[in-house]
Amino acid sequence: MGVLELCDPEIAAISAEASVADAIRMMLDHHVGAVGVIDNEKRVAGIFTERDVLRRYALTGVDPEKIPLREMMTTPVEMATEATGPGEALATMVERHFRHLPVVDNDGRLLGMLSIRNVLQWRVDSLAQELDSMEQYMANDGPGG
Repeated sequence: MGVLELCDPEIAAISAEASVADAIRMMLDHHVGAVGVIDNEKRVAGIFTERDVLRRYALTGVDPEKIPLREMMTTPVEMATEATGPGEALATMVERHFRHLPVVDNDGRLLGMLSIRNVLQWRVDSLAQELDSMEQYMANDGPGG
């Protein structure tokens, strides 16, 4: 299973030329903590997250409508591909303290945004299945039992 299958179906992506206010509105409208910042060819140019709002924008005192997103986004961006497995993505996210990881194609075009929530839900579901299998195995009487 690749990480793209774990991503939310709707991609929150915005142009690097948009304003910080536009990005914040998109995050609020999509109920997400990050948006992928893309160029004219839909390639990832950066990422803008809740942390960027707090660390880079919050205390500037500047109108968010007047600040181009390209000035506040995080770049360069660590990315996953369709071939990245959930375990590998989780390890990267935990190790690097990321909560979001863009998933891109071979040309760097944004395909989805992976959230740590998505990966943890996958892991919980996987562990629940293992537990169910083990409980079923232990409950079954074998021959001569």
